[in-house]
Amino acid sequence: MLNDAVCLADLEPLARRVMTPMAFEYVSGGAGDERTLAWNTEAFTRIRLRPRVLTDVSTLDTSVRLFGDTLPLPLLLAPAAYHRLYHPEGELATTRGAAAANVPYVVSTCTTTPLEEIAAVAPNGVRWLQIYITADRTRTRDLVQVAEATGVRALCLTVDTPVAGTRNREQRTGFALPATCVTPYLRHVAGPEGPGSPFVAITWRDVEWLRAQTRLPVLLKGVLTGEDAAQGVDSGASGIVVSNHGARNLDTVPASIDALPEVVDAVAGRVPVLLDGGVRRGTDIVKALALGATATMIGRPYLYGLALDGAEGVEHVVRILRTELESALSLLGRASVRSVDRTALW
Repeated sequence: MLNDAVCLADLEPLARRVMTPMAFEYVSGGAGDERTLAWNTEAFTRIRLRPRVLTDVSTLDTSVRLFGDTLPLPLLLAPAAYHRLYHPEGELATTRGAAAANVPYVVSTCTTTPLEEIAAVAPNGVRWLQIYITADRTRTRDLVQVAEATGVRALCLTVDTPVAGTRNREQRTGFALPATCVTPYLRHVAGPEGPGSPFVAITWRDVEWLRAQTRLPVLLKGVLTGEDAAQGVDSGASGIVVSNHGARNLDTVPASIDALPEVVDAVAGRVPVLLDGGVRRGTDIVKALALGATATMIGRPYLYGLALDGAEGVEHVVRILRTELESALSLLGRASVRSVDRTALW
């Protein structure tokens, strides 16, 4: 079944056949009327590319440097909760797939697998950790220490979720974690939207607090405006992730790619800017780079790959994007991702 997926759009209907209705609706759904969910992908279709011909593209370089690591692709696996909902091996399979594809994997605080076990199956893989600051600061500090001890290379602080969005698909399916999905770092709740949630509405002071707890780079994930991006850098953020939380929080905010230029202009090269949301093609990666992103993240597609075939499914998704990115660069007349700028757009 996995081999029937020749592009990322093929994955969703195939995954729907093998996922439980509850798990599928949890992954695929967005907030409210899902306007932003649609815009996240549609917005890329409105951006046109400007190819140049007769340039030497016999050798391509798709690598980028990010926080001391050379990444072979400007691509990371975005944080997503509860991987054992989608495959019995959960985050272990995701980790193996990411390592085989040689892309960083951003583990969610809502992981169903401890960080020590994740590190053990792919000790050389590049891993980041998405983090929430909880009401109990000791638990947050302890998790940061575990992250450092297990080789995590950066922290992504989610800043756009003081409360959960209105997710009607989850409500209709009665979303609840099965007993097989235990969250070691959130033992008392199903997630940030769960009853008795320990999550709190954080402020800029909390960003500074987290910076003081770790030697790792801290990126702010969930920024859409130039004002917040600039203040984030001033507060010590090492990077900004332009994201609308997969369109799962506040409906009718812009597509991530539409928000990207404003954030890039506000950051003005002081820290890397990453783009999360709506990437489904190699050309989408090119468009994000052209608008100033250093790298991109994908979420739903690799979760569908995970559901279809575990680690191999994750690797397959990255392989598709790698092939498409290389093709797009060649046809654009750009031999390196570092040569992609706004002149690559029509």
